[in-house]
Amino acid sequence: MRALLLALLLLAPLRAFAVQPDEMLPDPAQEARARAITKELRCVVCQSESLDESNADIARDLRLMVRERIVAGDDDAQVVEYVVDRYGEYVLFRPRFSAFNAALWLSGPAFLLIGGGLALVFIRRRAKAPDAAPPGLTPEEERRLARLMED
Repeated sequence: MRALLLALLLLAPLRAFAVQPDEMLPDPAQEARARAITKELRCVVCQSESLDESNADIARDLRLMVRERIVAGDDDAQVVEYVVDRYGEYVLFRPRFSAFNAALWLSGPAFLLIGGGLALVFIRRRAKAPDAAPPGLTPEEERRLARLMED
């Protein structure tokens, strides 16, 4: 039984966060806020990891910056705005909708509608088209087939 438990523990994928104990705030409520914020911000080096997951040095610096802003009394929106002001909207996993990026937000649904419309037109045209019989054999093909059948 112990061997099975040990095997399960070794094989279980455990998600390790990069937040170090020396980074954590003593107040659990503030630490929870910091973790929630850093999970929503992208590491500028790793690109696909949040600040909470990244082991990059700059991610550590940004995590500390977030915690400093929380201790200074900023609310969550102010902390996020502080980081965005310094690193741009790229750090947001969920960028804000604005006139600048409206084309990116709207292109997905637009292409879906255009593709659906084209598919609908294609299907309707195909349904209305008469079933054409396959063309018959040419006289040359008929002679060749007859020769092959004789052999």
